[in-house]
Amino acid sequence: MIPTLRNTLAVIFASSILLAQSSSPPPSNRAQLSVPPQRLAHLRHGINITGWFGQVFDPKGYTKEHFQTHTTAEDIVLIKSMGFDHVRLVVDPKPMFVEGHADEIPAEYLGYLDTAVKMIVDQKLAIVIDMHASSTFKAELAKRDDLVEEFADFWRALARHYSSVNPDLVFFEILNEPEISDRYRWYGVQAKLATAIRQGAPQNTIIAAGANWSADDELLFLEPLTDANVIYNFHFYEPHIFTHQGATWGVNFWHFVKGLSYPSNRVSAEKAAAGVPDEINQLYIFRYGMEHWDADRIDMEIGRVAAWAKKRNVPVLCDEFGVYRKNADPKDRAAWIHDVRIALERRAIGWTMWEYSGGFGLLTKGKDHPAVDQMTVEALGFNER
Repeated sequence: MIPTLRNTLAVIFASSILLAQSSSPPPSNRAQLSVPPQRLAHLRHGINITGWFGQVFDPKGYTKEHFQTHTTAEDIVLIKSMGFDHVRLVVDPKPMFVEGHADEIPAEYLGYLDTAVKMIVDQKLAIVIDMHASSTFKAELAKRDDLVEEFADFWRALARHYSSVNPDLVFFEILNEPEISDRYRWYGVQAKLATAIRQGAPQNTIIAAGANWSADDELLFLEPLTDANVIYNFHFYEPHIFTHQGATWGVNFWHFVKGLSYPSNRVSAEKAAAGVPDEINQLYIFRYGMEHWDADRIDMEIGRVAAWAKKRNVPVLCDEFGVYRKNADPKDRAAWIHDVRIALERRAIGWTMWEYSGGFGLLTKGKDHPAVDQMTVEALGFNER
């Protein structure tokens, strides 16, 4: 190629790049520009509502009576009055998922869900519709491409149904704790589902997560989706040996653990280990006692999530954190909740505590009225606002 022609083409090529750059924001700015700030402002202090549309252990199951009595307008008013700005509604897709016709959501069930969404939005609370599928359903997603496609059909229809509600108040969470161990497969599945949601609801913000149990380290592995109108979330229960002591799910030996303190210390660990029969599990408790789990350790972990988000210029949310009540000392439980909340707020990361009522609950429901745990209220900082 002769020099004059080469120089001319170089100028044209450079000019085309400059024109493209001037007509659209650089990639690092797209996410920030695409998630409206007022939406993030609605996701600062939230609470999970469980046992209503998901995790229903009532023998009566998903019935009209259950939907009308489990969580009422009075509960939503209480949530609003306490200072929460959003609700993460746990929704199991199974009762409204018709295989082969997943885009045809049963009208009766959808009507119950409509009532709940309206009840929440009417209080000017934002709502995260969290697709909280069972482990069985998620295991099938891990290996069945046809189910992924059907789940995309389902999400497209559900998102379209709620796209007419104020998009500043309605958020769609793709899937709670995917339980897909292959991180690369989950990235592809999540991208497919996000595309379907976007087709159904062009304006609403989507909430995405890392693989497996949506822990902070899983989020650090993830790279952002091409869709810029997305918030990335993680769950924080570290260390599980403290936050899940007494639990009868997850790791078997947790149900033996009792009175393990926070911050961690050797004396407490030795006492707790004495009640655990297997020596290997005793070792795990001893390790916890020596691992310096305190406010600084929690701050470090959450700081890495903040650094991940800053580097990619994407918003991030912690939409689950909490401590199982059964065997934890109430003061230690409150201290852990306080330290996590402080670490999140220090970095302007919105949070959603697990949960309103239940084993991790903010309150217990009595015959007459809910009994709110004031120690937890203080740990969440509502008395400081």
